[in-house]
Amino acid sequence: MQEFVQITTTTGDAATAERIAVDLVARCLVACAQIQGPVRSTYRWEGKVESSEEWVVVLKTVGEHLVAIEEAILQVHPYDVPELIVVPIIGGSDAYLNWVREQTRGTDEA
Repeated sequence: MQEFVQITTTTGDAATAERIAVDLVARCLVACAQIQGPVRSTYRWEGKVESSEEWVVVLKTVGEHLVAIEEAILQVHPYDVPELIVVPIIGGSDAYLNWVREQTRGTDEA
């Protein structure tokens, strides 16, 4: 399992994006959540080309939390098929990656 990962999901409104971000950081499942948007997404859904306004949530975390993060997102996400893309972080600043590790331990020391 990759030690550090970045997860991306999208939502149809800023409030849902904020709820996902705050919940996952508060539960120490992610160290950082960034919300970007609105962005315009174009995709095929049920045989038709669609476009909609979305918010992108980018999450930095450790690989061991992936299952819990997916479960948490699925509980609050209104989409039938929410985006959940996981990309390994293969390098970065030692200080930042140590911070990510500390923030996702779930202790008062974080």
